[in-house]
Amino acid sequence: MAIIKRLTKLGNSSALVIDRPIMELLNMSCDVPVEITMGEDGKSLILRAVTDEQENHKKFEAALKQTNKRHGGAKKKLAKR
Repeated sequence: MAIIKRLTKLGNSSALVIDRPIMELLNMSCDVPVEITMGEDGKSLILRAVTDEQENHKKFEAALKQTNKRHGGAKKKLAKR
């Protein structure tokens, strides 16, 4: 299903207004964070409501990256033993 919409000027930016029936269909509300990713074709955007599980995964990935940055050398030494 495709819906054609036009962007709305909002200050120096552009906005896409998502109609209430579409928001209800997707179980989304204005207070739910939305993840925006680029489609594989490089010409489309994908909007996805961020669930608690996704948010927790992002926090875990950030913590893991920080831990690896901080303790990566020690982890490599331990792995060689």
